[in-house]
Order: sequence, then structure tokens, then C-alpha cells
Amino acid sequence: MPADATAHLRIARPSRDLEAAEVFWVAGLGLEVLYRHEADGASGKHALLMVGRPDASWHLELVRDPAAPVDPRPTPEDLLVVYLGEPVPDSLIERLGRHGGKRVPAHNPYWDTWGVTFQDPDGYLLVLSTRTWSNS
Repeated sequence: MPADATAHLRIARPSRDLEAAEVFWVAGLGLEVLYRHEADGASGKHALLMVGRPDASWHLELVRDPAAPVDPRPTPEDLLVVYLGEPVPDSLIERLGRHGGKRVPAHNPYWDTWGVTFQDPDGYLLVLSTRTWSNS
């Protein structure tokens, strides 16, 4: 069955520290914990943290296998872009900084013109864009 507009999207990434990631994505950005699974130490038993919005058709999955950890290896173009459609509130910028985010210049200057870029605790980039987006 082909994916259509109702298909759910999962973005999965390794994490060095799920607690630090949760602080950034939940307390900082304001997402909710949708699911959590603690690893029991056995090989292949991953710890999972899924964050997002309950009514959205996507979620971010952060994973850590303590027995065989995978280090995150983000590039400057690995972006998660959130289109706000309005100026990024100063309070949100401050909150992300207080909760483990580091404001960084974007590799592509387009994103500095149209938003604010943060590095999460694992080194991945979050862009809060002032623009809107529609697939239609």
C-alpha cells in the first residue's frame, strides 16, 4: 500500500543522552512525551523517547542502546524545520537556550534570514522558521 497524506511519519535519531534530549524537546520546544521505553541493559534493548504533538501525523523518536551506543553524526544540512508563520518569540528562544539548546548560525544563510537555528544536545539542528509552508 503506498504512503498517502494520512500516513504517519516517524523521524528516528540516535541520542547520547535521552534525559538531555527530553529537556530540550519537551521543556524547551514544548513538545509532549508520546511514548517512553527504558532499556533493560540487554543487547538490542533500546531506550526510546518519542516526542511530538498528540494530534500530529508525525513524531520524533530518539533512541539509545546502552549496550551498543550509536553516536549521532549530524551534518550542517540535517535540519528539522518548524514553520511558525510568525516571528519566533523571544521567550521561546530564551527557553530553548535554558533547556540545552545552543543558538548557531545556519550553514545555509537562507535560514538565518527566515528563522532561528538551534543545535540540540545531540548536535542536530532545529530551525524555527518565520515562514509558512504548504504542500499544495
